[in-house]
Amino acid sequence: MTPEEPMYTVGVVVGTHGLRGEVRVFPRTDFPEVRFRQGSVLWLDGGTGPARELRVEKARKHKNVYIVQFAGFHSIQAVEPWKGRELKVPESALMPLPEGQYYIHQLVGCRVVDEHGRWLGELSEVLQPGANDVYVVRRPGAKDLLVPAVPSVVKRVSVEDRLMVVSLPEGLEEL
Repeated sequence: MTPEEPMYTVGVVVGTHGLRGEVRVFPRTDFPEVRFRQGSVLWLDGGTGPARELRVEKARKHKNVYIVQFAGFHSIQAVEPWKGRELKVPESALMPLPEGQYYIHQLVGCRVVDEHGRWLGELSEVLQPGANDVYVVRRPGAKDLLVPAVPSVVKRVSVEDRLMVVSLPEGLEEL
């Protein structure tokens, strides 16, 4: 990893677990079994200071979190200050995605147009409420447009051109 390489969050330390330095990590990745396996290298967001490189010593899934022990940290006092901090990986360590799937950071900022080339706005956020993602399209001077991320609506995505082509269901634009 180089200092200027972008970093992406794969988990958040939500608390400690026991007295021996284990932490509870809420995963923010589609690949938790890879990110939190023994030997994996993660970077603890330094807040106002530099990020700290950590190596997973052991981890196990527990309900909706992972209980993680990092090498060299074996007391609650050592890990208590980490609560609320993010665990990250460099861009070079991102998992390859199948064709037609994208990381959120690749989509945010894309221009959104309809099938006729009419500009609708810019994708500003991706919501993940459940069954499918929802793209928030920011429209200057108008309410944000909420676009369901389903194949019948999202017709084409080009992260290289920073462009998304959509076919809006009738009435969606007026909501």
